[in-house]
Amino acid sequence: MPGEFDYIRGVRGRTRPAPGVLVGPGDDCAVLVPPAGQLLVTTDLLTEGVDFLLAEASPEAVGRKAMGVNLSDVAAMAGTPFAAVVSLALPRHPPGMTTRELADRLDAGLREMADRFQVAIVGGDTNTWDGGLVVNVTVLGRADRPVPRDGAKAGDAIFVTGPLGGSLLGRHLDPTPRVREALALRDFVELHAMIDISDGFAADLAHVLAESGCGAEIDAAAVPVHADAVARSRLTGRTPLDHALNDGEDFELIFTVGGPDEAALLARSPVPVVRVGRVVAGTGLWLVAGGVRTVLTPAGWVHAV
Repeated sequence: MPGEFDYIRGVRGRTRPAPGVLVGPGDDCAVLVPPAGQLLVTTDLLTEGVDFLLAEASPEAVGRKAMGVNLSDVAAMAGTPFAAVVSLALPRHPPGMTTRELADRLDAGLREMADRFQVAIVGGDTNTWDGGLVVNVTVLGRADRPVPRDGAKAGDAIFVTGPLGGSLLGRHLDPTPRVREALALRDFVELHAMIDISDGFAADLAHVLAESGCGAEIDAAAVPVHADAVARSRLTGRTPLDHALNDGEDFELIFTVGGPDEAALLARSPVPVVRVGRVVAGTGLWLVAGGVRTVLTPAGWVHAV
């Protein structure tokens, strides 16, 4: 029966040479020549039953998501990803396939997403157990001017890079990390704060506000609502706007900029963006609709710990 080392040989056979990678999969450690700039490190753990259902999602889709959510974190720092390591806890009896088939199909999805962004998979680990599938990816990136969450200032405009809501109709399994968009914005304006939307627009904006010591007002009419949010609303009875504000896993970017850069973005942004509100002094998150200001309480995803 094929085992771990046979799988590693297969992984090595699928791994092409990459710039800066002196030693890749198969040794005790990868050996990299780090690029210039500040080093970014991010990791995400995806578990069956929480982040995906293997009986419904293809292994390729799970692999794409596992890599994509990490690339999105690098985008949120205005960085460039360059390498990744992957660890798998594989179920001994996955539905409808062998463990090796599951591993190979996961690898195909991981590599498909990594290849889109010229990211080398340089190592990792595999194990089998009687539980569900667990995928952990760690991505390394570089940044000349990383953009943290804590730089928002009262008076800043708040922008997003795309329409929101309804990702559970399929987009949550096929994210499009906004790496290129973040780099284009970084080169065009001074980004004060930025975050990617994983837990939900309201929840992730609240993280920025908490770190920056500010509040925000969101213009309900300006929030870009995805067609999937409209479709989801027909199933749930919630409004499309509620889905847009709280569904999560859109993997768009929220960012803030000052006055002159706000005007420049509205006039000639290098990538699609929508102004949705403004940072205000004090604390609190507010939704403004029809001239009425109400508290916007985040209702996105929170892991129990």
